[in-house]
Amino acid sequence: MVAITCEEWRTYSPDSTAALRGLHLDDPATRSIAEELTASDRLTVLDLRHGLQITTGSHVGRLRLGELRLTITPKIQGLPLLDLLRYAYGLRNLRLLDVLAQGVESASFQDLLIHQLCAEVDELLARGLHRRYVRQDQVLASPRGRIRFAAIARQPVLTKAALPCTDHPRVVDNTMNRTVLASLRMGMGQTNQLALRVQLEALATRMAGAVSAARLTPELVRQASREVNRLSAAYRPVIAIASLLLEGHGTALQRTAAQVPVPGFLFDMNRFFQMLILRFLRDGLADHVVCDEQRIFGMLRYDPNRNPRGRRAPTPRPDFVVMQGQRSVAVLDAKYRDLWDEPLPRDMLYQLVIYAGSSQAGGLAVILYPTLHPQAQDACIQVSDPVLGRQRGQVVLRPVNMKVLAELVSARPGVQAAKAVSDYARKLAFGAQGTA
Repeated sequence: MVAITCEEWRTYSPDSTAALRGLHLDDPATRSIAEELTASDRLTVLDLRHGLQITTGSHVGRLRLGELRLTITPKIQGLPLLDLLRYAYGLRNLRLLDVLAQGVESASFQDLLIHQLCAEVDELLARGLHRRYVRQDQVLASPRGRIRFAAIARQPVLTKAALPCTDHPRVVDNTMNRTVLASLRMGMGQTNQLALRVQLEALATRMAGAVSAARLTPELVRQASREVNRLSAAYRPVIAIASLLLEGHGTALQRTAAQVPVPGFLFDMNRFFQMLILRFLRDGLADHVVCDEQRIFGMLRYDPNRNPRGRRAPTPRPDFVVMQGQRSVAVLDAKYRDLWDEPLPRDMLYQLVIYAGSSQAGGLAVILYPTLHPQAQDACIQVSDPVLGRQRGQVVLRPVNMKVLAELVSARPGVQAAKAVSDYARKLAFGAQGTA
């Protein structure tokens, strides 16, 4: 095995990375996986004459391609990333077990999720697993529950000294606990940290005697999510982590008719960043309404006389629209790409130009992007009429300092912390002036 650790949004070639020289995708199944990864824009893998060339994007995690074991890490790591994960997905700020806390700083993305999973499950077991009433119809020599006299009446002669009964015992073998156990089992196959795997095994062993084994599937997670109520609200974080693990585990790409499983874990940080910014804006802009993925109707439409296929008009859909009453005051789009270091791709620019041209945006659209550079600041692209030279709109590239964001969301609640969150949220939405 050749192990390589990569950063997001980087290109590694045989010339720049010695470990990639002489590596080739000889196995047809591995070549098929590489082609599917490249076609889906998760990861670009090219088999060149002198070795492999790998270009990473917004997906992070760990996977195996033939003899190559690839680990893709986000720029922000360790406890700051864990704090942001907790905040974005509503996970509890539980104290990590001492045996696990030592490996958090060097943990990969999925290891951080599994660290949090261990802490959540340990908390559930300490409280006691949720029990549900289950109906059981049995014939018992020692009657329990309600005797079913109607069933006795249908039998002319009792052949044995037992009575039909209906009982409703409270059992732990229910969908939510089966989801928890399945998540622990999946986590064992996703982590390379020995201490973390031992802790997962210990937690699973404590549950295995009372909870039946099940495979973690989207259907199981959805059913468990539907069954959560106010009495079992403590299960929501575990179910959220199970959904994230399932989303990145064994990514199945279906560009072709055959389903090609990817041996590993790849998670799209775009979704995480969008969820993080959405919650932060909603918490910080209490006097506004932040709508996510709001459609812009009426901007683009087919000519009714020249629409032979009768297709619906395309509707642009920015990530966030900030409303004040009935008026939109900001149109924002979250892009997980450090535009302070990397150039702005044309497709992102064209998309934001369309948003800026809408009446809702008022000629201004903003890209929010993550960065770790303290000197990063707004950049503005002016959109002008090529003939008359008049300004038609503006596209602003606005940085989100992830270290500052992690400090804000992990600060102790209070008046000053709430004001700091509000000030930074206004800066992200409205710029340095902080007002609409």
